[in-house]
Amino acid sequence: MHHSIHDEPHLSNRNHWLRAAVLGANDGLISTASLLVGVAAANPSSQTMLLTGLAALTAGALSMAAGEYISVSSQADTEKADLTKEQYELTHNADRELFELTKIYETRGLDHTLAHQVAVALTEHDALEAHARDEIGLTDLSQAKPIHASVASGLSFIAGAILPVIGVMVLPAQTLVWSLASITLLGLILLGVISARLGGAPVIPAIVRIISWGAIAMLATSMIGRLFGVVV
Repeated sequence: MHHSIHDEPHLSNRNHWLRAAVLGANDGLISTASLLVGVAAANPSSQTMLLTGLAALTAGALSMAAGEYISVSSQADTEKADLTKEQYELTHNADRELFELTKIYETRGLDHTLAHQVAVALTEHDALEAHARDEIGLTDLSQAKPIHASVASGLSFIAGAILPVIGVMVLPAQTLVWSLASITLLGLILLGVISARLGGAPVIPAIVRIISWGAIAMLATSMIGRLFGVVV
């Protein structure tokens, strides 16, 4: 049976969207839950809680999507400028660029003759692609994709934020602070497991990291909410 050289999946291929999705869901869950826990500690009405949650979800998702788009667009602009500069050098200093590529392959363990042969072959095939990959470090998989990152961030923020918002609607008002904190921690555990599985990383460290920061955030906002509630 013939096997493709690409039979073995590489989890790092997911990095360009996994980072944005995990960051968005984590931010959506922790920031929205922390805000609601803090507000709940001041004993507002259920309508105020719901409106607060929906406002946090909407504003947070739009902010996350816009921020990610701007950030990744800046990265894409830098990459484009690097490629333009590299194309100029290939056009005007072809011999020097071939020498640079040869030296790169020599530092990776090839002898000079073989390194030169590889550099010549790749230059003839696609000079800009060879230099983008091996000199600059750009590949199709690693190139910045603003729209992908923006959509992934916004949708994942909503996916994370929706849990505490639903909690506000269904959990009893008398124990809302602790109930919200509990379902948020459960959500963080689930998010830690999912992100670790998708990225092929150890599960326990991922869960510990995400729970620790989530708990700190909720504790801090709860204390602020209680102080606010006492003053009012």
